[in-house]
Amino acid sequence: MVSLVLTVVELLRQLMERQALRRCDQGDVTDDQVERIGTTLMLLDQRMDELCEQHGLTRDDLNLDLGPLGTLLER
Repeated sequence: MVSLVLTVVELLRQLMERQALRRCDQGDVTDDQVERIGTTLMLLDQRMDELCEQHGLTRDDLNLDLGPLGTLLER
């Protein structure tokens, strides 16, 4: 059950990261916002590592195989 919850959290984290990068590339954010976004994304990534370690999982354990569609998570 924990692995499923962490998989959903990781999927959301990756989606947020892609959206933030898209906004930065489009120039919709200030330099200060870019700095804060980068720091926040780094902290989220570190926290995911901590949660995986805490529950004896790796990021690869969270990547569900969707058969012909490939895997759920980008890594």
